[in-house]
Amino acid sequence: MLAVVAPGQGAQAPGMLTPWFELDGVLPRLHWLAAVADLDLVALGSTADADTVRDTAVAQPLLVAAGLVALERLLGDPLSATAVGVAAGHSVGEITACVVAGVLSPEQAICLVRERGRAMAEAAVDRPTGMTAVLGGDPTDVLTVLQRHGLSAANVNGAGQVVAAGTREQLAALAQDPPAAARLRPLDVAGAFHTEHMAPAVDRLRMLVAGMTAQDPTNALLSNQDGSVVATGRDMLARLVEQVSTPVRWDACQATMGELGVTGLLELAPAGPLTGLARRTLPGVATFALRTPDQLDDARAFVAQHSEGQA
Repeated sequence: MLAVVAPGQGAQAPGMLTPWFELDGVLPRLHWLAAVADLDLVALGSTADADTVRDTAVAQPLLVAAGLVALERLLGDPLSATAVGVAAGHSVGEITACVVAGVLSPEQAICLVRERGRAMAEAAVDRPTGMTAVLGGDPTDVLTVLQRHGLSAANVNGAGQVVAAGTREQLAALAQDPPAAARLRPLDVAGAFHTEHMAPAVDRLRMLVAGMTAQDPTNALLSNQDGSVVATGRDMLARLVEQVSTPVRWDACQATMGELGVTGLLELAPAGPLTGLARRTLPGVATFALRTPDQLDDARAFVAQHSEGQA
């Protein structure tokens, strides 16, 4: 069984769309998605510097656009949905996963991520906040230390990786008093995502999705909320909104993939973080990180190998 997954914020990098421009039809497609996003995705994905693509309101649409370009070139347009058994995304990657599962059209996804990125960026302005990855250490001790400093476990990613989120002062205190045997890595994001600090963004998005249409998933679409398989498009939209201020349980998503019998996991561009986690937490599951178009032939062979026998 094939799982197609999409990474979240922090995976973006300067110039990440440039290699895709060489493919016929990609630039016109990006110009169209740019019109929907009200952002120059072509320039932002090719010539913008690291500080520019770090901006939440830029990074989120750029990530979804990169995933959609890779997805459409991999599976065709319209998508060959029968090839995919499981779809999932980490944080903003859930919006890309909704396209994989047929819940949203590409245009709906870009419109939603545009508003999500803007709303979260605005929420982050109210008070300086951030996120730090906590790598290793005893899981119980890690959570105890985070609680002591008033921090939230915003991402529980598996493989001994928890992301702490909160105010800059709280993160500074964590740096001075970390969990035993754990390493800390500050993340290049502009806010405490997936915490109560994002409540204003939730209010804004809840109002917007009330008027959206959504189709029911064509394959097993997993929720970051608890790793469960989502049955309806309306439920997924509600979860996407609430997820902005609640923890990402990627560990639970990976556990569900194991239970469903996933044999191959392909991560869409800009790939890397999720295949790295899968290699450590899903033994026996093959992985493929699709980063550039020169990998497409191998990626299609990977899809064919792991989608055999799927209905």
